[in-house]
Amino acid sequence: MNVGVPEGASNQGVNPQRGKAAFPRSLRLLRHADFERVYKLGRRHFSASFTAFYWARQKASAGSAKRRTAQGLRIGFAVGRALGGAVQRNRIKRRLREAVRLSRPPVGVGADVVINPKKSLLIAGFEAVLNEVSRAFVVIEEKVEGKPHRPS
Repeated sequence: MNVGVPEGASNQGVNPQRGKAAFPRSLRLLRHADFERVYKLGRRHFSASFTAFYWARQKASAGSAKRRTAQGLRIGFAVGRALGGAVQRNRIKRRLREAVRLSRPPVGVGADVVINPKKSLLIAGFEAVLNEVSRAFVVIEEKVEGKPHRPS
């Protein structure tokens, strides 16, 4: 039973490209402490389908870092139970992962990003989600690097 999603519409407009671009574990936020740090110390970017929380990572010296962190954006997803059952939540995560993978986040920006989707993500077209994710990455890059905001 698909609540809020027309039959066969969950993957409309998605053409997976295997092997071209990946979303490896090193580019994901996985630890609870990382999520908490982004929520407490970071800023927000609002979009129609999600809210992106982001926090610029501090550049650590080579000897002081206990573990290696990836260069570029590290991205995590927080999809709460209020957004639906397990099937709907997993569909949201799959759509967001694919949108992030296809949008190719900027490599030079050292920041952690947590994406909190809204229920409207389930019914939004994939192209719209892809555009919102790409736009969010551009805005985050501008804010983290201190570039002037370019209206679009």
